[in-house]
Amino acid sequence: MPNICLVEDEPKVAAFISKGLEEQGYDVTLANDAASALRNIQTSTFDLLILDVMLPDMNGIELCQKIRVKNNTVPILMLTALDEVQNKVAGLKAGADDYLVKPFHFTELLARLEALLRRQAAIPPENNSLVFEDLKLDLWSSTVERGGKEIMLTAKEFTLLELFMRHPNKVLSREFIAERVWNIDFDTGTNFIDVYVNYLRNKIEKGFKGKLIHTVIGMGYVLKSVNGK
Repeated sequence: MPNICLVEDEPKVAAFISKGLEEQGYDVTLANDAASALRNIQTSTFDLLILDVMLPDMNGIELCQKIRVKNNTVPILMLTALDEVQNKVAGLKAGADDYLVKPFHFTELLARLEALLRRQAAIPPENNSLVFEDLKLDLWSSTVERGGKEIMLTAKEFTLLELFMRHPNKVLSREFIAERVWNIDFDTGTNFIDVYVNYLRNKIEKGFKGKLIHTVIGMGYVLKSVNGK
């Protein structure tokens, strides 16, 4: 039974979501502010988090950032009443895996949760690690090493690196990355893909010998050997 932490301060919305999820067999823990959410996350293990953007003590985007600082790879779905591109992008940059704009149909919320949980669980047991050069990604433990040194990544950075490592030496367009990592159509008016790639580059290249992720101008990015092979 999946265990979900719902962070929502509006009683009617919280009751609506909790009741619906419990009827579907989910175990729901409710937090009505960010402080309660952080305490719950520190003391319990959750399969998925639902965060409202508008909270009484902290913006949901800030809360998401605090959770990701702990290198928590749990999937995060953000709920927002603000249907603007910059707000959605801000949530994704903060480490959210998906977003849903209020008001929404419960069936859509359920579909989003199921998709995130399937993606989290869809790790083939016979292929628990990916290796490229001196970079190793372990799918079971959600850890990354380069040259034997552990690298701390957020959940979204981990997913982005996994995508590159599953398609080595292939140019990945921003559209492809947006669809596979964020499940959204790429908006050419935003640069969040470039921002995330730079975050990832800094972590897997800074202090190590040789670049791994290279820019292909006008096309996208490619993970290729430090020797260019």
